[in-house]
Amino acid sequence: MRHPLIVGNWKMHGSRDSVQQLLTELTCGMTTSSHATLAVCAPAVFLADVQQQLSGSPIAWGSQDVAMHSSGAHTGDIAATMFRDFGCRYAIVGHSERRIAHQEDNSTVARKCAAALQAGLTPIICIGETEQQQAAGQTEAILTEQLDAIVQLNGIAALANSVLAYEPVWAIGTGKTATPAQAQTMHHFIRSQVAQHDTAIADQLLILYGGSMNANNAADLLAQPDIDGGLIGGASLQAASFLAIYALCE
Repeated sequence: MRHPLIVGNWKMHGSRDSVQQLLTELTCGMTTSSHATLAVCAPAVFLADVQQQLSGSPIAWGSQDVAMHSSGAHTGDIAATMFRDFGCRYAIVGHSERRIAHQEDNSTVARKCAAALQAGLTPIICIGETEQQQAAGQTEAILTEQLDAIVQLNGIAALANSVLAYEPVWAIGTGKTATPAQAQTMHHFIRSQVAQHDTAIADQLLILYGGSMNANNAADLLAQPDIDGGLIGGASLQAASFLAIYALCE
């Protein structure tokens, strides 16, 4: 049985004061569930504060990116082992904003996945199509290419210790959301692609929806059989909305 995972991606938002306030509201407001996991992925500069405030709580935390190198002359990069030092459990890998703004290709994302796994982090591997690719009928081909890059470098076994997040790029920060039926179709396709390599891994693999999930649409999305949680952007910055989504998984 797959246990849902709700992850907040704060992106480049927050201050030390707002982070403290948000984490206080989350820790005071959540109810512990054996059926779901709640996690936040914070900007790296706040991870010491996150670790201090969430240690001993049921809320996990992670990074928004990870370097593909373990160490060396890579100014500005942060190694996976460094994130582990701050108690991170997860690392977002290949988010569309990094694929686009930082020109991260499938090979780079696969190497970052490898670095996260080697350090004992669980990579949350983001895959998804742009609006232009969707309009051209290329969605399945794009998702297959992105998945194949991960498997070719790391082997299918790597997905046993990973999480996938389907994020239609056209639905991120735009207010647009895939319908529950559209999202389910793509999640089922992703699982079926993994099943071609290993059915057992496909059955237990968590696949999150990452396209503008919020408290208003989460119930219908999370009710779909192949949607195992959410990678939440803007809604994760407000404790009430984030906890409302989490509560749907209890």
